[in-house]
Amino acid sequence: MAVKIRLRRMGAKKNPFYRIVVADSRSPRDGRLIEEIGYYNPLTEPKTVKIDDEKATQWLKNGAKPTDTVDRLFRENGIYDKANESNTEE
Repeated sequence: MAVKIRLRRMGAKKNPFYRIVVADSRSPRDGRLIEEIGYYNPLTEPKTVKIDDEKATQWLKNGAKPTDTVDRLFRENGIYDKANESNTEE
């Protein structure tokens, strides 16, 4: 089973709000998910991003592949740095 970390669109028409979720790559964008690990609101100033670092690093260690947008959000919020720090501690 290929697992992806991707965005799930929520919110009203022309008022997007996204949840960062872990889902099977074969499931639809807003379909069944495995776990919710954060959210992203692009309309606030500055953009609001809240990610559970522990869950995100655990899923990355287990082989989940982030989409391009989630990858950018992880880089901007230092998730990869925290993942590397936890790898060196073990």
